[in-house]
Amino acid sequence: MQLTLKNPLVFFDLETTGINIVSDRIVEISYLKVYPDGKEESRTRKINPEMPIPPQATAIHGITDEDVKDCPTFKSIAKSLAAQIEGCDLAGYNSNRFDIPLLAEEFLRVGVDIDLMKRKFVDIQTIFHKKEQRTLSAAYKFYCDSDLDDAHSAEADTKATYEILKAQLDRYQDLQNDVNFLSEYSCFGNNVDFAGRVVYNDKKEEVINFGKYKGRLVADVFKEDPGYYGWIMQGDFPLHTKKVFTNIKLRDFNK
Repeated sequence: MQLTLKNPLVFFDLETTGINIVSDRIVEISYLKVYPDGKEESRTRKINPEMPIPPQATAIHGITDEDVKDCPTFKSIAKSLAAQIEGCDLAGYNSNRFDIPLLAEEFLRVGVDIDLMKRKFVDIQTIFHKKEQRTLSAAYKFYCDSDLDDAHSAEADTKATYEILKAQLDRYQDLQNDVNFLSEYSCFGNNVDFAGRVVYNDKKEEVINFGKYKGRLVADVFKEDPGYYGWIMQGDFPLHTKKVFTNIKLRDFNK
């Protein structure tokens, strides 16, 4: 089924040094950009993470320190990558929980101001789990009736994710061929930040979603505990989470 798109939709996958969105780095990124007219563009490139790649990560994706030693750093490609996805919606497999938060961290870390929260996100894994409860390779077999060769290769995973979404639209009549619908169907829920440390309540107010102040309005906690913001800024929290807290603090300060 041809996707019905208003904006280009970028399917992407990351291979990384690990699964910690705060401390781990990208070692490979692959994307497939699908335009509303059906035109497709793809690119895959390895990234020097500027840190050793742990053996357990290499065991999964096969990328070694030697493979990336002469590759560009994320900082050197960040502006061009941001331009490539400007105005696009994003799609991936488990992307809402991992790939998008980690990509946002990388952009923030190198000072490239791109607000991914303004995009629509389609997480094919979420659709799959709601419908069938399987893994990516099983999803590809189930929907596309093929074995996924080179699993954990960013390029293979990216292309498989695209093919799976089209097959899901063919299979499920209740899925609308519309990115807004698919984004809502596979959405983050009520997260304010990618990590879900801050969420919206039913009044669209920002509420802390962890620790001793869980369930409290961020603005109220800032007033009652002036040191809380400093604790967040000095803590081991994602940069995007810190940015959200900072935006709330500045907004209330300027009122």
